Order: sequence, then C-alpha cells, then structure tokens
Amino acid sequence: MNPIDPQLVPQKSLPNGDHMPAIGLGTFGSDRYSAEEVAEAVYQAIHAGYRHIDCASVYGNEREIGATLRRVFADGIRREELWITSKVWNNRHGDADASARQSLSDLGLDYLDLYLIHWPFPNHHEKGVDVGSRDPHAVPFHHESYMATWRQLESLVRDGAVRHIGTSNMTIPKLQGLLGEAEIRPAANEMELHPHFQQPELLNYVVAEGIIPIGYSPFGSPSRPERDRTPDDTADLEDPVLLTVAERHSLTPAAVSIKWAVQRGQVPIPFSVKSHQFLDSLAAVTSPPLSDEEMGAIATIDRNCRLIKGQVFLWPTAQGWEDLWDLDGTIAGS
Repeated sequence: MNPIDPQLVPQKSLPNGDHMPAIGLGTFGSDRYSAEEVAEAVYQAIHAGYRHIDCASVYGNEREIGATLRRVFADGIRREELWITSKVWNNRHGDADASARQSLSDLGLDYLDLYLIHWPFPNHHEKGVDVGSRDPHAVPFHHESYMATWRQLESLVRDGAVRHIGTSNMTIPKLQGLLGEAEIRPAANEMELHPHFQQPELLNYVVAEGIIPIGYSPFGSPSRPERDRTPDDTADLEDPVLLTVAERHSLTPAAVSIKWAVQRGQVPIPFSVKSHQFLDSLAAVTSPPLSDEEMGAIATIDRNCRLIKGQVFLWPTAQGWEDLWDLDGTIAGS
C-alpha cells in the first residue's frame, strides 16, 4: 500500500485557526465487522495518510480504536496531527459531560477535536434491531431539552475537553433554533450526503452559517444495515453519469463520489475495513479535479433518496420517518 502524503489532502479552516482534513475515515461498521477489525482499519488508514477519524460511542469500538491510537503515537505520529471526532448517543443527552469523558478515556486522549450530538432526539434503540423496532419512551424533538445538552457541550469546550462542538442529523428549522441561542456556535453538521441525496438547501444553509458540512454515506452506503433498506432506495455507484465520469478518469465510481463531495465543499467520511478501498478514496482527493461540466452533470442526478431514514427513532404518535426531517419546514410533534 503506497501511502498518500497528508500534506496533499485539502483542509477546512476553522475560525480559531484549526484545520480539519477534508476527508475522514468513518468507523461505523458494528453491524458487519468486529471492533478489532475496525480498529485495525484505523491503524492502516492513518499509516496510509488519513488524519481524520470519525468515531462515536454507540459504535462500540472506541476502546479498541484507543489501543490503535496508542500504537500510532508509538510509531511517531503526533496527537496534534490527527483530527478525532466523537459523539454523544441519544440515551446520554442528559449526561453528555460523562459521555464525552468516557469517550476520551476509551480513546486514550486528552481532548477531542470535535464532539457532536449524534441525533437531535433522546430516542434509543438496542444494537441490531430491525426497522420496526420502537423505543416506547421515544419523544419528538424538544428545543429546550436539546439546548440543555448543547450547554453541556459548551462547558466541555470551556474545560478544554473538546476543541469544537457540532450537530448531526439536524434540519434547518432545528439549526435555526440552536443558532439563535448558542453561546458557542456549531463548527460542523454531520449529515447524509451522496450523489443521489445532495441536500442542496441544507448544504447551502450550513455553509452560509459558517458550519462545515460533514457527509456520511458518501457512496450511498451500499453496506448499510438491513433496517435502513427500503424498496425505493437507489444505488449511486450504478448511476450511468458516475460510471461515465469514472471511466473518463480511470477511477472507481466511489472515488468519483469522493472527488465530487470534496469539490462541492463537504467533508466525506467513507467507511471501509479494506485498505484498497480507503486508499482509493484518499487518493481521489489528491488527483486532478473533476471539470465544471462533470460537476454539473453529477448535480443533475440528485434523486432526493434518503437512505438513513431513522425509523427506529420515531415516537408513538409520529406518522412516519418523514416526521424526523421537518420536510415542510416545521418541526414535527413539537
């Protein structure tokens, strides 16, 4: 495996002078891979040139990734070279401080570069549940409760435990409420972004607000859990436009998706435990860019196909997964 020089990877600048690498490695693979397999992929990816690792407590592998980070540091890579993200899970909204400090302990770190509220709802589900599973205690989004969790994250910044805080799976109406009251603004919003689900309105909104859009499922998540699959889902990597652009550049459709994402201004966080796949993604962002014509062509294949619908987070009176996403511009159930 020929590594990529991390200095060649584009960076996103933050107001305090920090820089986030414009591509990261996701670590959500617990439905298919063991914690040890994911942790080994992190080790290989860092030595391949990745400097941005996206973690979360609910993935169940932060302790193993922490052991990997100790190996990496022993190899001579410095902590300040890495960007490490983690997230507070839904059932810890009322205890975000302790959740963050548990992640720090598991990862073996003194600080996190970014700490996110994973979902805007305190609704929990057990590992491996199917799409019909529901938390009987699930509730709709509640702004005041969310702000109470946000205040805990702001305290973590002031204490030096995290450098930046952010959101995940948020909508414009929910972000508007947060931005109206936040003492420390979100540095990033993590959201589903891929060629068949481009979310232009939300993307433009967060960019205009100075928030970095981090895009999960950048290829359309072909390995997503079965509970997240529905008959209407489309397959990005089979799209004729992506296939044509890929052939023209002698790239894989996945690599084209990554190039498109970075050129569009989002930070993709692909997941893979296979070295040739995550190296392919990293190499894509350091090779010649797509043309304006190619970027325009990919813009036309948006099918508004949300793959991670979040059905397991629905509350008893919700009408369907659409209620999670405020499609009409109003916050459902609040």
